[in-house]
Amino acid sequence: MTQETAIKLFETKQVRTVWNEAEEEWYFSIVDVVGVLTDSVNPTDYLKKLRKRDIFLGEYLGTNCPQIEMMTETGKKRKTLAGKLKDIFRIIQSISSPKAEPFKQWLAQIAKERIDQLQDPELSIEQAMTDYRRLGYSESWINQRLKSIEIRKDLTDEWKRHGLQEGVQFASLTDIIYKSWSGKTAKEYKQFKGLKKENLRDNMTNKELVINMLAELSTKEISEVSNPETMSEHEDIARRGGNIARDARLKLEAETGKEVVSALNAKNVLQIV
Repeated sequence: MTQETAIKLFETKQVRTVWNEAEEEWYFSIVDVVGVLTDSVNPTDYLKKLRKRDIFLGEYLGTNCPQIEMMTETGKKRKTLAGKLKDIFRIIQSISSPKAEPFKQWLAQIAKERIDQLQDPELSIEQAMTDYRRLGYSESWINQRLKSIEIRKDLTDEWKRHGLQEGVQFASLTDIIYKSWSGKTAKEYKQFKGLKKENLRDNMTNKELVINMLAELSTKEISEVSNPETMSEHEDIARRGGNIARDARLKLEAETGKEVVSALNAKNVLQIV
């Protein structure tokens, strides 16, 4: 079953989704939906209480909604309760919320956009740009971010070509790349920026994005000519790719006297702007 994960934005709030290509259906994280509708500080507990209060809803979710792997706020994949559009509409019926109607309209728009994007892939890029603009990012940053997505996909495609698996192996190699050029693992980098569940790359400055792109591009290029066969060989290549970017970072810092790795996150930057 081919799946594509994505994070959708409803009024700047994140809703994790998975596109099931075989079924041609979006699956939405139910706990994220509950969080959006209720503004609860603990949507997981809210959902548990909701299922106890509405027995029929609890039975419905248990019967119709599977556990699907989605990215957690710590950057790891964990199984979470997920539902199709019809399931989400059933949940909305059990939650009295002023956001119910606009959220229904948003869901319908998400479904329509996916159909349009399958017919014209360029629309996916346009949607990403629209989401970033709505959050207040600059055009120059958006262009860099979209390019970084392309380079990241080229790298993960190269890893897949060699039989590596998404999840632990991808995360391990990514950590090596980050550590090599920035001196920090992904977790340490997020802590340095004061992030929790936010996406690290969405909180990088232009300079950080460019150096990280160089690291991932270098790793992909070295892998293509080296054809590694073992995980240890992939780890060595990730270090070499990251080291190329580290050298560029150090050179830039020496020339400008300014550090590339920044504690700034998107919230700080947008407030300054």
